[in-house]
Amino acid sequence: MKELWTEKYRPKSVLEYVFTDDSQRKQVEAWVRDQTIPHILLSGSPGTGKTTLAKVLINELGIDDYDVLQINASRDNGVDFIKAKVEGFVQTMPFGQFKVVLMDEADYLSHNAQAIMRGLLETYSSQARFIFTCNKPHKIMDALHSRCQGFHINKTDKTEFTARVATVLVTENVEFDLDTLDLYVTATYPDLRKCLNLLQANSTSGTLDKPGENDRSVRDFRISAVDLFRGGKIREGRQEIINNTDNHEEMFRWMYDNLNIWSKTPEGQDEAILVIRKGLVNHAMVADPEINLSATLVELCQIEQ
Repeated sequence: MKELWTEKYRPKSVLEYVFTDDSQRKQVEAWVRDQTIPHILLSGSPGTGKTTLAKVLINELGIDDYDVLQINASRDNGVDFIKAKVEGFVQTMPFGQFKVVLMDEADYLSHNAQAIMRGLLETYSSQARFIFTCNKPHKIMDALHSRCQGFHINKTDKTEFTARVATVLVTENVEFDLDTLDLYVTATYPDLRKCLNLLQANSTSGTLDKPGENDRSVRDFRISAVDLFRGGKIREGRQEIINNTDNHEEMFRWMYDNLNIWSKTPEGQDEAILVIRKGLVNHAMVADPEINLSATLVELCQIEQ
């Protein structure tokens, strides 16, 4: 089986990692020079490089594999697991300078599990460091925030995002046209991991294929819904959303991340932001969020392109 592009092109060093904030780059470089890190909380949208940055740090610090415990908290997040697995790991002495617990998707940890983690951070700070990643930092209790250095990783500029995936295609000798590539970028931005997975899946012939009309693993229902709303097919557009998601907050975030869909002009994009903001405010008050979401899409599609 061919190597996954997401792993093949995952940065291994600070020099390879693309920072969106220069102050964060300088901070990471300082940690590498000093060969130590504090407890860290990395937040940001899916696919923006949180886990990659954590692994870059672990690699640059030369942490022995036996001193690293990686956990996906979306699966293992209970009190019993934390006590048995995590506490059991950090209470033994490290082979090197210190152990590292990489806790992915930490926003899935239960409140009680987070309370136990707070104690572990303090008790074993001399021999263990914790790196948490999360999509929604507001779900992390204040006690953990105060014990970690927070890093919010902003999404990569869309032009840079496109350039990075295009570079991968060129390196892999995959033929593509920019219009087809733009379909994938629009459907996945800012999730680089998802984009690379879809590109690899649809370029096995050596040419990047367009998303199949009925291939839901590739075709983005949000783009299809927008096209239907824009074409006046409101009922069909609503059904496309109902059939594919009940995560309306994620839809609003996608609307904001892709302002160029609603307008190519700065003035039009400013208008789109106001429409999205109004939709989010109403989202918490309406009895049927799907009606509010549909109304927001109708307003967005009426903005002059």
